[in-house]
Amino acid sequence: MLRIGINIRFAAALLPAWLLTANALAEDAGLARFPTADWATATPEDEGMDSAAVERLVSFGARERLDSLALVRHGRIVLDTYYAPYRADLPHAVNSTTKAVTGSLIATMLKDGVLDSIDHPVVDFFRDREIANLDARKQAITVRHLLNMTSGLEWDEGLGTGPEQSLQELRRAPDWVKYILDKPMAHAPGETFYYNSGNSHLLSAIISKLTGKTAQDYANEKLFRPLGIKPPIWLRDPQGLSTGGFGLLLKPRDMARFGYLYLRGGRWGDQQLLPPDWIDAVTHASVDMQTTFEPGLHYANQFWSLPEQQVFMSVGYHCQVIMVLPRSDIVAVMTAHDFCPMKKLALDIVGAVKSDDALARSPEAFAQLQKTVRDAAVEKPSAVAVAPAQAAAVSGRTYSFAESQLRFKTITLHLDDAPPHVSWDIYDPASPNGVLRLDSPIGLDGLYRINAPKTLAVPFSYRAMKGAWTDQRTFVVDLQYLTQGVNTKWTLAFGDDQMTITAKARDGRAVTITSEKRQ
Repeated sequence: MLRIGINIRFAAALLPAWLLTANALAEDAGLARFPTADWATATPEDEGMDSAAVERLVSFGARERLDSLALVRHGRIVLDTYYAPYRADLPHAVNSTTKAVTGSLIATMLKDGVLDSIDHPVVDFFRDREIANLDARKQAITVRHLLNMTSGLEWDEGLGTGPEQSLQELRRAPDWVKYILDKPMAHAPGETFYYNSGNSHLLSAIISKLTGKTAQDYANEKLFRPLGIKPPIWLRDPQGLSTGGFGLLLKPRDMARFGYLYLRGGRWGDQQLLPPDWIDAVTHASVDMQTTFEPGLHYANQFWSLPEQQVFMSVGYHCQVIMVLPRSDIVAVMTAHDFCPMKKLALDIVGAVKSDDALARSPEAFAQLQKTVRDAAVEKPSAVAVAPAQAAAVSGRTYSFAESQLRFKTITLHLDDAPPHVSWDIYDPASPNGVLRLDSPIGLDGLYRINAPKTLAVPFSYRAMKGAWTDQRTFVVDLQYLTQGVNTKWTLAFGDDQMTITAKARDGRAVTITSEKRQ
């Protein structure tokens, strides 16, 4: 049986020395090191980091398909990079980093006495519901178990490696809270770790039960407004509850503000927004995540931890990461559209630190860093070929598909239009009539074309698309959902009267579908 002995009862006086040191830096600088609307910037050398090593991080980010990379040391921004076609002014879906925000709201309720204890039984908050499979084990689930992903509820999410069956069913459920509460028990609470976004959504429901507000509204009041973050987009379930495990969109600099709150022990300026013992629980995470893709990961209070590196972080699907490195007094932020090696990034960031004090200026290395950052923000055209005769034959023709993992219902290439664009319908249970219509301009010259959505509140609304013929019958579409951290490629192969699409499903497996024959 896994021991879940996370102690959050330490007094502030018992915080680890490295966290006290980080707090002392803020005390010594007064309130100057807490960002206002204009967050102070510095060269890496000003804050004891090597520009050449930081430049290698930026290059590494390009190879790892990052959308952004930012570093804050001693309260100043030393790196702020955006990789084209993503831009600084766009919010980014942080996916499961949402969980860390949801968990932090539990911490504010503890601090304010709204929640009496994280050992409070979960079913107490839902006495107004008929709960299926209610047994002694389910009645023993506490808020702590939800926070630490040890509820024992039967769940199949895969943690990036499986089919995410439960998550798919959750998205289709008319009542998300009911779906989660009704799940049978697979283990006794506290027995083992299993990643479960349903746990986080129950936390959001508990926040609404106790505050009378959505998690989003409560976060605006208790976290975002004090941190100087404008009210962000946060998706909701069918009952209007903020999605507790995903669905929040933040700009990278706002992600850094949230991380800086944790770096400073829950303090922001002269306010203690989070209790110090909550931060201590995160930094001493003892729940073994038992992961094979990154051995040694631990978990606590909706945060991941690398104990050997003394690093903790919020982690979202496809490397939406807020990494806190207290020993180095650093917050690092990454957004991306692919997975990334978190341990390597942590080691490389620490490796760029050479001193706690300023280093001698290095004009050549800093100039190269600036050039690499500028280059990252400029899109590089990909190769294109002359369009074949097939292009005119398929332009304007609509192809229809049966429902599949790729979700296409129809697709139409308008390659002869001015400007060229693609329209497609996807099966979507959350949309009216179960179908979502999308339309995007497409670049045929090796450069993305970006649509101009009326709102960012709709998922997948901000898109960049380009396409190229690879042979006489094959057209490849490269599509980035810029605010979602999703990049997908569709290989469209044309027969006499059908189209075959090959693309990757969310779990990374290639799926091929063929359109219905035209009548």
